[in-house]
Amino acid sequence: MSEKKNGIDKGLIRDLANILNDTDLTEIEVEQDDLRIRVSRAGATQYIQAPIAAAPFAAAAPVQAVAAAPIAAPVAAQDNKNAVTAPMVGTVYLAPAPGSRPFVEVGATVKEGQTILIIEAMKTMNQIPAPRSGKVTDILVNDAQPVEYGQPLVVIE
Repeated sequence: MSEKKNGIDKGLIRDLANILNDTDLTEIEVEQDDLRIRVSRAGATQYIQAPIAAAPFAAAAPVQAVAAAPIAAPVAAQDNKNAVTAPMVGTVYLAPAPGSRPFVEVGATVKEGQTILIIEAMKTMNQIPAPRSGKVTDILVNDAQPVEYGQPLVVIE
């Protein structure tokens, strides 16, 4: 049976940490009712948001848990209505292969449906097409960067 203290399931946190290690993910988040648990590796901070105040729980390294804190607002440059957002969580790649030319560069003109980048999710490479024709004015992510659902990736004017 899992250990619980002040409504926090330590067994769940350990299971999430094991999933991170087994899958080479850098972060995982689970939300159920009013409990939100985020576990990340490499010294990153994990936030637990619970309905009651709980003392911070330190798990085995490299996973940490602390009380929830507000998430920083996105950078103003990324708040663009013309930004193409990530349709899934994964790792973004700007080129079809390491060392290859990127799919698009700032200043390039793209056509609707043209592949602008790839998001790898669960070992599957998903081509992300341009939702409209236009000029690429900004690329908001780096190659091999993890991305979240809805995160702005590329601005097409």
